[in-house]
Order: sequence, then C-alpha cells, then structure tokens
Amino acid sequence: MELREKVTQLPLGPGVYLYKDAKGKVIYVGKAKSLRSRVRSYFNDDRLADTKTGSLIAEARDVEYITVDNEKEALALENNLIKQYKPRFNILLRDDKTYPYVQLTQEKYPRVYVTRRLRKGGTYFGPYFPGNLAYRVVNFIHRHFKVPSCKVDLTQYHKQPCLEYHIHRCHGPCVQGLVSIETYEQAVRDTRMFLEGKHRNLIGGLRERMGSASIDMRFEEAAALRDLITTVEELEQRQKMASAEGDDTDILAYYAEPPLVAVNLFHLRGGRIVDRREFFWEDQHVFDPPEFFTDLLLQLYLDQQYVPGRIHVPVEFEDCAVLEELLTEKRGRKVEIHTPQRGQKKAMLELVETNAKHSFDLRFRVMKPSSLAIQEALQDALGVDEPIKRIECFDISHIQGTDKVASMVVWEEGRMKKPDYRKFIIQTVVGNDDFASMREVITRRYSRLQAENAKMPTLVLVDGGLGQLHAAAEALEAIGVINQPLASIAKREEWIYVFGSENEPVVLDKFSPVLHLVQQVRDEAHRFAVTFHRNRRDAARLRSELIEIPGVGPKTVQKLLQHFGSLERVRAATEGDWMQVVGRVAARRLKEYFAAQPDHAQS
Repeated sequence: MELREKVTQLPLGPGVYLYKDAKGKVIYVGKAKSLRSRVRSYFNDDRLADTKTGSLIAEARDVEYITVDNEKEALALENNLIKQYKPRFNILLRDDKTYPYVQLTQEKYPRVYVTRRLRKGGTYFGPYFPGNLAYRVVNFIHRHFKVPSCKVDLTQYHKQPCLEYHIHRCHGPCVQGLVSIETYEQAVRDTRMFLEGKHRNLIGGLRERMGSASIDMRFEEAAALRDLITTVEELEQRQKMASAEGDDTDILAYYAEPPLVAVNLFHLRGGRIVDRREFFWEDQHVFDPPEFFTDLLLQLYLDQQYVPGRIHVPVEFEDCAVLEELLTEKRGRKVEIHTPQRGQKKAMLELVETNAKHSFDLRFRVMKPSSLAIQEALQDALGVDEPIKRIECFDISHIQGTDKVASMVVWEEGRMKKPDYRKFIIQTVVGNDDFASMREVITRRYSRLQAENAKMPTLVLVDGGLGQLHAAAEALEAIGVINQPLASIAKREEWIYVFGSENEPVVLDKFSPVLHLVQQVRDEAHRFAVTFHRNRRDAARLRSELIEIPGVGPKTVQKLLQHFGSLERVRAATEGDWMQVVGRVAARRLKEYFAAQPDHAQS
C-alpha cells in the first residue's frame, strides 16, 4: 500500500504518528488532535514546497500511529518517543544535563555527589541554582557532616585514608577502625535532613547531642555542634527570605543562523538571575521557532523533578495551553507560559536574546573563551570538586609491541607547559599490552611524586577507552592514591569517561571548547609519544645497520647517532662531515660501505 493511500486510513482521533524510512528507522515523530487530518496535510502542495517537509516526505516510506485519549497524552507520548528514537527530523535537546542535583547514594557507606543525570538508585535533591550552589552544598556536607564524594571502592578496606580524612572532611570509612557504623549512619541521617530542608528537626537533634557532649565534658565536640547549629539556622533564614521575594521564572530566547542555533535559558529565583544555561544545535536547516520551542520545552521540563511557576518564551506556539496543563499537573501548582510583549518582562527577554547572540558568537564564530571560563566549564562537564588547573595526560606508542614508549604532557592554567613533559621507556611489559604499559607508566610517575612529596595534578587524563582508564586507576590504587580525579578520552566516539562514573560518559558536541581542550591535550600527548617512538626506532635502525660495517664499533655508532640523529642524515653526510665526528679512518670505512650501496650517491 502506498504511503498516500495509507494516510487516508488513519483514525480521526488524537495520537502520535511516526514516519519511517526505507530501512524501517523512525525519522520523525509528531502529535495531532486528528491523526488523519494532520498527516494528510504533509502531502499538500504548499507544505511539500517547504524544505523540511519536502525532505521528510521524500525519505518516508511508511507511517505508524498510536492513538490516545487527548492532546495532553499525545504531547507526553511524543516526548517519550523522541527520546527513545532520536529521529533526525525532530528537534533534539543535545545537552540534557541542564540542572545540577545532589545525589545521596544507597550503599553501606553512602556518599554525596553532584550530578546532572537522574538514574535509579540513591536519592536526588535539587535542582540547585546557580550550578555551583550544588558544589557549595556538597562542600558544606564534607566540612560539617564528613560524608565524602570520593570514587574509592568502599566494598573493601584500604591501607590508609586519603587527604580528605586528614583535613577533617571525611570520616574515613575506607580504612577499618577509623569510624563506627553508628557514627557514620548518624552523619548520613544529618545529611539527609539537611538536604530535605528539615532544618528544625536537624537543629533539634544537634541540640540534644550538644547537651550530651557538654554533660560528658566533651567540650570540643559540643562547640563544633554549637557552630553547626548556628550555621544551619542562618541558612534557614536565608531560604525563608528568598522564598518570600517572588515566584520562580525561567526565560528562554534564541539566536539563529540556520543551520546553527543558540538558546539561552535564564533562571530567576526570588526576582534575581541566579543561573544561566546554553544550548546549541548545528543541524536546523529549516528553523521553525514555534515548533522548535514546543519540542524544547517538552524535553526541558517534562522529565525534570522541578518545574518553575512561570516560563517566558520568545514566540507563541500552538500547543501552549496543553503544555501548561501538562506541566501544571507535574508541578502540582499552576504553571504559566507567556510571550512578553512590553514592560520589564519584555526587557528581560531582550536581555536573554542578547546573551544568546553572544553565546552563538562564542561557540560558532570560534572566539576563544578565557582560561578561567574553560577551567570552570571543564570542572562542570566532568563533575569534579575543584577547578581543573593542571592536567597530566599519558599516551602509549609502539609498533606491534616493539620499541614501547610512553609520553606525559602537561596543561596548566590555560597553556601547554613543555618543561614539565616527560618521556618513558617501557621496561617491564613483554609484547603488545597497552594496559600493562599504562599501569607501569602511571605507577612510575606518581610513585616518584609521592617520594618527592609533590602535589598531584588536578586531573590525570589517559588516551584511550575504559580499558586504559581502569588500568590507570588500578595503578593509582596500588600505590595508595585512592581519590585522584581521573578520566580518559576514547578516539572513535570522542567520549570522555570519568573514573567512578563510567556508565555516564561525557558526550560533548563538536563545537564545545571543553572538548577542544581535551582533544588538544590528548593530541599533544599522542604527538609527543609518536615522536619519541620514531626517534628511538630510527636510532635502533642506525645502530643495527652501522654496527655491521667492518671496523665501526659501538662507540663510533653512538657518536654518529648523537651528532646526526638519524640514519638518513648519516647517509646524506659527506666524508668531511663524518671525519669531523669520528676521525679519518672511520670516515673512510663509512665512505667505502655506502659507496657499495646501490641507492647511495656520495656528494
């Protein structure tokens, strides 16, 4: 049955339709009040003249549908199917890491993490605005409740705790005997009440423990609890003041030069701008703002725990009322979507539009962000606790397991730091085993730093996928480094894997300055390793060939190697050049040897 004929048999009620190509792949998902009317409209001459619709119908070979009871259900189902199939004719939210949350894990010794992805397991609190507020909250938990954010394997005990224990930011559950189960569980209960906003309950419990500590003459502990009570009371007062200042509002605006689009999202809380997010697209060849913002709002808010009371958008769109109803149900209170026309709200929208234009220029016109902005963006993307100021990156190079070497390059405070580069000759690995080679190099590098009592880098980066990442992690743990930020970048997909969060690879778009930085460091490590490997290989060739010349011994070969650097340069030199390095007799023997070679032309 032809596609046009099949469309005429679609039901009249509301639902969702899915266009498929010749291979059966879903290429577009849409919703409709009336399936038959909406899908038939794609074959009207005026719509076929539209570039996007014309291209869609030219590729479509089949259409399927799902009926629902009302438009609201159709809107929700459309969003789920877009997430499931990622059709290339739909608008896809590339960066789904919009809001930071704090996760309290479910394990014997629970930990807290800042995360932007909600998955099964653990309890999530948030979202937090601005984004760094989540990190400040977790830092508060470290300092006052000593519940950590480390990546250490807590299913087994370790020989010694990391620095966080010694500076009193962790109870040290990784080492047997440092903390009792009861003490740690109490810290987790305090943390949970703090994150849930149950400050009065938390303060009551802290007061009881302060009184008990005072009676037992544990005055230092009582003083610490007193200071914590004061801090929590101050936080509670600030939250009350902020909530009294007004409802929450999100403002979205865009700047587009199709196929490139930049969107800015500003969060207003208590009447103040507290955070800003950026989103980018490179494939919007036909940019239809009303359709674009319908799909964008669905993907932004429908799956989030938190929905603001007001959302301001730059264009009106057909499904606004239905989306308002859907989000109101999700929030439990009224949600309003407006397109401001005048006054202060219009001025705020124009401000966001100006910032969207600036974001567009920064991303697509290749303007270089500041070093500080790059550090903060990298910290945010990788989810580490502190700004990344120094990266040490490693790469392995060899040919089928021979002449194995490794490189380490350093990026520090915005630039490559070449005086700190290091070369390694692999000494203990037999055959082609990149993982074992990585373990050896990481062990040698950081054992030396430990012996010198030197500072570890902010981030250790390895070139490769999960295998290389885990090899580096094993090496660090074996020498007692158990809480070091560690990541790898896989060549094929250009995904970044962060140790401890391997199931959530960081996927950045090709215009991302963060990705460009990581690629730059990785490529420099690769270049440095390959150059070192090539030089060693050339030296080996030089030795192996020249040592065969009668009367030319190892010391003579070494002098030639040091002076000329490669076999090709030795070949190209004159007898006079050789004489200056190794003397008259050896130079004459070199001349006789090369003259007998069919491809040598002595100058």
